[in-house]
Amino acid sequence: MKLFKTTLLSLSLFASSLTFAQEEATTEVANEETTEEPTFSIAGSIDTYYRSSEYAPGTSFGNLPGFALGMANVILSYEGEKSGFVADLVFGPRGNDAVFGSASYIDEDGELVTKGSNSIVNQLYAYYNISDNFRLTLGNFNTFLGYEVISPVANFNYTTSYMFSYGPFSHTGIKADITVSDDVSLMLGVLNSTDMTEFQPLGDDYMFGAQVGLYGQYINYLGGGTAGVSQIDFTGGFNITDSFYLGLNATSYSDDNDVKFSGVALYPQYSFSDSFALGARYEAFSEDGLEAIDAAGGEADNTSFTITGSYTSGNMIIKPELRLDTASGQFYSNADGATDSLSTFIVAAIYSF
Repeated sequence: MKLFKTTLLSLSLFASSLTFAQEEATTEVANEETTEEPTFSIAGSIDTYYRSSEYAPGTSFGNLPGFALGMANVILSYEGEKSGFVADLVFGPRGNDAVFGSASYIDEDGELVTKGSNSIVNQLYAYYNISDNFRLTLGNFNTFLGYEVISPVANFNYTTSYMFSYGPFSHTGIKADITVSDDVSLMLGVLNSTDMTEFQPLGDDYMFGAQVGLYGQYINYLGGGTAGVSQIDFTGGFNITDSFYLGLNATSYSDDNDVKFSGVALYPQYSFSDSFALGARYEAFSEDGLEAIDAAGGEADNTSFTITGSYTSGNMIIKPELRLDTASGQFYSNADGATDSLSTFIVAAIYSF
C-alpha cells in the first residue's frame, strides 16, 4: 500500500511538472508570435529598352535612341518594431534624370555642383512610428504628387507623362503620415525647395506639403519656397470591373516667376489574363515660361497618346509601347528639321527582385 501511494505521488508530480513545462513553452511561443523581429531586405529592378526613333520628347524618360539603358535600382530597407530606414539608390540614365538636383557641394561662386557621387540617391530617409496610425519621416523621399513614379516597375507605361517629368520628383524634409481610418489619411510636411535633395541652400524659404486621401483618391498641395510655388494635384483611380481599371491625374502649377503648367491624363488599363494586360495614357498638357516645349519660353500645348502592352513572366516584364506626341507649334526636331509631331516605338525589358 505504501509503495502504491509513493508511485501515485510520483506520477502526480511528473504530470504537474509536464503541464507546467507545456504552459511555459506555450507562453514562449505566444511571446515569439507577438514580438516582431526586425527585418532587413534588399529589393529593386533593372530596365533596358530599344527605341525605334532618334527623336523623342526630352521629358519621356525613354528618350535615348537604339538599344539603350534605363537604370539599376537597389533599395535597402530595415524595419524594426517602431522605426526603420530606406536607402533607395539609382544608377543609369533614367536615375540620373530623376535626381538631377542632387548637389555634392556649392562652389566658390555659390553655384550648385550637381554631378558628383551623391547623384545616385533617389531616397534616403528614416522613420519612427509614434503609434499604429502616426508615422514621422525625416530625410529624402519621392514626391507625393502625381500618378507616376521613377521606377518602371510601378508604372504601367514605360515612358513617363509630361506632368511627371515637370516634377517635382522628390522632397527632403520632415513629414507626418496620419491614418484617420481605413479610408481616410492625412499627410503634412515641411520641405526644402523642390529637388534640393541634400540640403537647403536657398535660405529659410521652406515649402509646405499636404495630402488628403479619401477612399483611394488623393488631393495634394505643394506651396512656398523661394519661387513662391503653388501646385495642386489630384491623383486617383477606379476599378470599373475586376479586369478594367481607370486611373486619373490632374495638376496645376504657378509661381512668382510667371511660370505655369497644367495637365490632365487618363490611364485606362485592361487585364486579359494574369500575365498580359493592355493600357493607354491620354494626356493634354500646357506650359508657359519654362522653355521645355517651346525654346522661346512662350505658351505651348501638347497632346500625348501612349499605348502599352505588359507581359509578365515571373520577375520579368516585357513592355512594347507606341507613343504619339503632337504640339501646338513646331517645337520638336526630327531628321527633316522642326516638326509639331513625333512618334516612336519602344520595347522595354524590366526585371524586378
